[in-house]
Amino acid sequence: MAERLDSAGPTFRQDYFGDAAGWAALVCLLRDIFGIDIGPLQQLGGPDPTSMPFGWFDAEGELAANISAFALPFVLNGRIVHAAGLQSGAVRPPWRGHGLYRDVTVKALDWCERQGFEAVILYTDKPSLYEPYGFHAIPLHRYEGAAPAPSSSAAPARPLLPTNADDLALLQSLLKIRSPVSTSLAVTVNAAMFLINTQLDPDIRISFLAEREAAIAWKMDEAGRFSLLDVVAAEIPPLAVILTGLEIAPASVEVLFRPDKLSWEGAPQQLEGGTRLMLRGLGDAAPDFPAMLSPMAEF
Repeated sequence: MAERLDSAGPTFRQDYFGDAAGWAALVCLLRDIFGIDIGPLQQLGGPDPTSMPFGWFDAEGELAANISAFALPFVLNGRIVHAAGLQSGAVRPPWRGHGLYRDVTVKALDWCERQGFEAVILYTDKPSLYEPYGFHAIPLHRYEGAAPAPSSSAAPARPLLPTNADDLALLQSLLKIRSPVSTSLAVTVNAAMFLINTQLDPDIRISFLAEREAAIAWKMDEAGRFSLLDVVAAEIPPLAVILTGLEIAPASVEVLFRPDKLSWEGAPQQLEGGTRLMLRGLGDAAPDFPAMLSPMAEF
């Protein structure tokens, strides 16, 4: 699909991830605007197969503005929502003020409606930009507390390296059968986002609990605070089992999702500032309990 803004302006294209030049243009755009490199995603299984990009390209093939929609079913208050996500929204400075980003956003939302999605979610640090399109921010909460007593039934975990072919295959198989990490707010499918996030943040560790068939995404800071980012498994193991398997005894714990499946309770703490999660559709719906999506689902 091609469409020109005017005789001398950029050209609109849709569905160009199958074109090497189109994908490379997106990689370049996100690197230039945000300083992030999604290029390694091609070696990690490629972009989400449900992705539908919308973009304006200049005469040299450079991507001037882009936004991408993709299927992102998620659990909200115990119900699976047939939803889409928007990601990779960016416009180059020389093209700002020309209506290109507004145009691709409208096109993406129209596409989501035609596909029958009942809701759309996105992350942004500029929530006011999306409120005119019917989005509202969802309050996000992490949980913090003391580490549970060790479990005597956990075998040691081993590191998983997504850049290793065998480990990547194992992770991909787990991501296909994963259960939502919470009943309050959690994605049900997020393979591409999970995998690229392992490369974007060098502090993220991925460990495999073989006897539980669970991949654990976690961090540990210099003060001994353990941060649990995500758990990829058909059945979520208790936090005590996770910590024992990791062979660590943290000074404190934070869980970056509602820990209702971890057999552990912490105190919810609202996240302030930074990136906001926004929802379009479902009225003014929000989690019934303090919750957040795992950072491994950020996009």
